[in-house]
Amino acid sequence: MTATFTVLSPADGTPVAEVPEHGPEDVAAAAEALRQAQPEWEAMGFAERARWLRKYRDWLLDNETSLAKTLQSETGKPWFEATVEVPYVVEVINYYTKHGARFLADETPRPHNAITMTKRTQVLLRPYPLVGIITPWNFPLALALMDGVPALAAGAAVMVKPSEFTPLVTEAAVAGWAEIGAPPVLACLTGRGPTGAVVVDAVDFVQFTGSTRTGRVIAARAAERLVPVSLELGGKDAMVVLDDADVERAANAAVWGGMCNSGQMCTSVERVYVLEPVYDEFVSRVVATVRKLRQGRDDQNYRYDVGSLANDNQLSIVERHVQDAVAKGATVLAGGKRGASGTFYEPTVLVDVHHGMACMREETFGPVLPIMKVADVDEAVRLANDSGYGLSASVWGKDTARAEQVARRLEAGSVNVNDMFANLFALPVPQAGWKQSGLGYRNWGAAGLRKYCRPQAIVTARVTPAAEPIWYPYSPVKSRLVRKVMRFTMARGLLRRLGLR
Repeated sequence: MTATFTVLSPADGTPVAEVPEHGPEDVAAAAEALRQAQPEWEAMGFAERARWLRKYRDWLLDNETSLAKTLQSETGKPWFEATVEVPYVVEVINYYTKHGARFLADETPRPHNAITMTKRTQVLLRPYPLVGIITPWNFPLALALMDGVPALAAGAAVMVKPSEFTPLVTEAAVAGWAEIGAPPVLACLTGRGPTGAVVVDAVDFVQFTGSTRTGRVIAARAAERLVPVSLELGGKDAMVVLDDADVERAANAAVWGGMCNSGQMCTSVERVYVLEPVYDEFVSRVVATVRKLRQGRDDQNYRYDVGSLANDNQLSIVERHVQDAVAKGATVLAGGKRGASGTFYEPTVLVDVHHGMACMREETFGPVLPIMKVADVDEAVRLANDSGYGLSASVWGKDTARAEQVARRLEAGSVNVNDMFANLFALPVPQAGWKQSGLGYRNWGAAGLRKYCRPQAIVTARVTPAAEPIWYPYSPVKSRLVRKVMRFTMARGLLRRLGLR
């Protein structure tokens, strides 16, 4: 009998559901079934795969409300945030089904030397048979499918292992794939860390989103197996507010960027550097806005803006970071303590912070916004880059040319100028972490599909004599002829081509 574990509501700690704890035998059986179904899925061609994905898109939309309710029950999100994940996945499906045929089309490179002039060269993109996707608890539906959809579109079979804290909505979404009668190339395996480890050992490509610590373990195991891996890991995203910024817009963005999803985004604003001339106004606006935020356990009525943290461990990290900051001289201007029940932590604003504090160096992943005054742009850039993370950042200033120049100096895979999280919705650009924030990328247009494929070169002879000039037997005549032909085609300048210099 398969063991189970209990999923709890982070809002109040009540049990939500019992979920299977899949073990090695379960993963192995699922992997074998997926591998058996994958060749036919690949062979049906992109147009037919796109048809199934569009049918799945319609199922997601038809079941949008029930999926959001399930997601809310296990994450503690406000209703507004619980309802945005399905539309995001739908847009991913729309994008890749519209452009995928072009992205995956065979390439026929032009001949570039004497040898290839008599050959036909092709580059094909063949999918990895089985892709494993391991996801965290902050966006359980979006992260499972924003990576799963392009893998399916490429022709791979997909095994998803969701976080043990939020497996329910992923289970429900994967069940929808079977409900529409789609080929059995998408499966969900639930469990804790050991289940994820077995998944890594069972697949041909690993897509992991989560902590840097776990990412290192997965990368090491994948390297032992010589299996490619793509890692989207932690962040300590910096926001730079220049002295010509639209302070009202920047302050509103900082609050949303720091508190959205209770600050539990890899791309959350975790550090703010504000030039001195606008610092006081910026802080005043941020504090006023944060104090108006409504926090609580939401139903489907949009009563609250900020929900709970995902689990007790995350609450402990947030609490430790704030206590450490206060002990080292920080001032709390709003919030600063845990809620009366559940895993709630008040939206918090800290000033008088410095880089000796945990909240400025470690990933907080909670509703905490530390704001630091800086003298000039150079100091802002230096401090923003003084981090082991490099996922994303933002720069705010009315002179956009100047702001873009500052953006070019930041050590981050994505930088938004006068906007927040906009890169996440721009599927043609990459989301790629620098430093300890990851390896590889997601999205990036064609690359978002091709990452799940192995290139295969096919070279076909157009002219087929009994033997080629470079084949056996070797002779002085052949050698001189081949050298002259190769020199004539490869050298630059007529005299060198003719061997006269």
